[in-house]
Amino acid sequence: MTLSARLETLRLPLRDPFVIARASHGEGRRVTTVIAELRDEADGPDGPTGLGEGYPDSYYGETPATMAAVLPLLLEALAPVEDALRGPLPTARAALDATGGLMAAAIAHHGAAKCAIDIALHDLVGRRLGLPVRELVGVPGEIPPTDFTLGIDAPAVVAERARRAAGFPALKIKLGGPADVETLEAVRAVFAGPIRVDANTGWTPDGALAMLPDLQRLGVELIEQPFPARRLDQLRELQRHSRLPLVADESAVTIDDLDALVGVVAGVNVKLAKCGGIGPARRMLERARALGFRTFLGCMEETSIGIAASAVVAPLADWVDLDGCLLLAEDPVDGLELDPDKRWRLSGAPGLGLSRRVRPAR
Repeated sequence: MTLSARLETLRLPLRDPFVIARASHGEGRRVTTVIAELRDEADGPDGPTGLGEGYPDSYYGETPATMAAVLPLLLEALAPVEDALRGPLPTARAALDATGGLMAAAIAHHGAAKCAIDIALHDLVGRRLGLPVRELVGVPGEIPPTDFTLGIDAPAVVAERARRAAGFPALKIKLGGPADVETLEAVRAVFAGPIRVDANTGWTPDGALAMLPDLQRLGVELIEQPFPARRLDQLRELQRHSRLPLVADESAVTIDDLDALVGVVAGVNVKLAKCGGIGPARRMLERARALGFRTFLGCMEETSIGIAASAVVAPLADWVDLDGCLLLAEDPVDGLELDPDKRWRLSGAPGLGLSRRVRPAR
């Protein structure tokens, strides 16, 4: 085995408090993410380093400690394709396609740890070949614009944040708090575009059903994960009554969850940190489309590493929610730019084209 990786845990303050229904994510004021730096000893001491990121969400049973614990096992699982990853483009691309299956066979779950390695591998191989990751992966099409997400707070506070974010083509509003309709009324008073709502499993069936007329009246575009992940019966019943598409998030962790959601919801939210990285996300988005789902590409509160990696497969999504690095008080990564129309502009440099920001000496 020639691959080695170093993980660094970052605890990053948020620009604004960010609270969701099922958890506060560091009490809504800071988040924890993990950066991976991957090297291949076969490249020698001056060889390239691949950057990756995984967001350890305790809801899925992950912490920085679990990521560190499974890292050696996941790297060992990649030994059969190490040589191929150093090959020319067709060989390296096939090897990258195989890595997700190799890691899944080694251990189930642990999406954030797999994601960090997968992204770092894509960055490393892209740097070796002198290719941007988007060309390496070969996903055609335009990257859709991202929405902007606002956490649960008092309606007037959320409305003020919505006013500041009015340049985005759509807003995603976290609900499941004590004043959901009032919050949406306040946002609609300052924002004319589409509103997407995400209850993060925080609603009850009766409450959601009663809220549908208000959601439709206020121009809501979609409803994300209103009920607990395993309550597919509740999701199916609400979708039966709703003209708005329901999107599964906590119920749609990996590609293996998709078949059970057919006939239950209209869409699924794919996140690299849940499913395991660029390769698994691409396969999950393609499979979801084949099954007739509308596709939402989401994120955690990640740095530009996770967001740039997600943007690589964004052309496969109908809706895009890739604002994680914008929620941070300071992004510790350079190289990703947001166009005036809120589309991510990926670097044309090899790999992801990103670098860790160097803090000035004190």
